[in-house]
Amino acid sequence: MTQGPSQAEQRMVLVTGPSGAGRSTTIHALEDLGYEVIDNIPLSLVPRLIEAPNPGRPLALGLDPRNREFNTTALIELIDSMTRDPRVMLEVIYIDCAVEELIRRFNQTRRRHPMAPDDTPATGIAREMDLLAAVRARADHLIDTTELSPHDLKAEIGRWFAVSSATRLAVSIQSFSYKRGLPRGVDMIFDCRFLRNPHWNAELRPLTGRDPRVVDHIATDARFAEFLERVTGMVLFLLPAQAEEGKAHLSIGFGCTGGQHRSVAMAEILAARLAEAGWPVAKRHRELERGAVAVPAAGTGDLG
Repeated sequence: MTQGPSQAEQRMVLVTGPSGAGRSTTIHALEDLGYEVIDNIPLSLVPRLIEAPNPGRPLALGLDPRNREFNTTALIELIDSMTRDPRVMLEVIYIDCAVEELIRRFNQTRRRHPMAPDDTPATGIAREMDLLAAVRARADHLIDTTELSPHDLKAEIGRWFAVSSATRLAVSIQSFSYKRGLPRGVDMIFDCRFLRNPHWNAELRPLTGRDPRVVDHIATDARFAEFLERVTGMVLFLLPAQAEEGKAHLSIGFGCTGGQHRSVAMAEILAARLAEAGWPVAKRHRELERGAVAVPAAGTGDLG
């Protein structure tokens, strides 16, 4: 179990995402919440902020892919180094949006895309999405603005990142595949590979753990009910203690072989239970988001 942050620990939020998705709106919302905001900061300057005296309030840094210093590899290395730094409590926000909606927004405003000023917005969007793919996979908070207005986005940021919400510890729950490695920055991990695997049912194989039929199948495992109750009870016991220690965010992971069935189902169920208990909960299904889940032919590779 990880310890809560010390008094000297600097809370830092990195905000990035494709042009037009709402990165600037997010930065302005964080500034309104009391964060010290530095937008479009060169990556080389971020470590200097860590060395500087703690300003006594959280930092929000806007990282623009158009910045001449922006480099995906350098940003991933920076995230990894700050995650290991005991002086920093780091959270990465990726503001996402469907490609079709981004194209519509650019066409509506008649803006040229900064990544393709002499070409169509679709070309620039594709280039930027490709550039940011690895960063998106490392984000702690993935906010999809496809159906959000700027007002809705500000409200969502306020719900999760209000400075005064020290006792409102935010919880993120994600599913993942062990084949693709452990997710970054997870505080607790539960292995679901012992549960009955829907992959071996041809009708359930194409589905995910969000489907009630998949959940019902997994629930026939005699160990499922006790596993769920024990995990739920332990997490509900730990959350108030983590909040009292000053922790602002707790990340919980559920892993299975393919990240499609069992881990997704457990993540969905626990998220619903914690939300019912009044805890702010965000869900993320890493392999489903990456499009990494493929339906194999019968008798090949183990998913679930």
